[in-house]
Amino acid sequence: MTLLILGIALFVLGHFFKRLAPGARASMGNAGKGIVTVILLAGLVGMIFGYRSMDEIPVYDPPSWGVGVNNLLMLVAIILFGTGSSKSSLRSYIRHPMLMGALTWAVAHLLANGDLASIVLFGSIGVWAIVQSLLINARGPAYERWEGGTNAGSVRLLLIAFILYMALAFAHTYLGYWPFG
Repeated sequence: MTLLILGIALFVLGHFFKRLAPGARASMGNAGKGIVTVILLAGLVGMIFGYRSMDEIPVYDPPSWGVGVNNLLMLVAIILFGTGSSKSSLRSYIRHPMLMGALTWAVAHLLANGDLASIVLFGSIGVWAIVQSLLINARGPAYERWEGGTNAGSVRLLLIAFILYMALAFAHTYLGYWPFG
């Protein structure tokens, strides 16, 4: 559990650094980006290995329909993640598509997993996504709706999302987690 919590802390603090200490972050220049990237990667590695090393401690029984809904929401989460940097017209409808993708990912996994490690990991990431969105809204510039995007950009986004979805399903299977119930 210690490695999982340490990984989550590094991941969350690395992301919050820019919002909570913008002056310190700006004064670090490009070196700061590198340092934050290393911290985020260390957090990601800690979360993965910490999660995988934990014994399964059941807390609640996920609903029988949770795995099916998880699979659908995961495709939505991947589309949201990609929307933020796409040329899709979908981008103009969502202010924080990557954070909403992280929240969707977290909720999806909590519908399919009821063990303590899942609650700690996915619950923490879900809370982080909400708080990060609120911090950006409170401290960032006024929201300007993104203009642009094409239908071709949307089709490309959906195709890439589907390919990534299949790759993630394969990776889960490879790691011993059959994702389809």
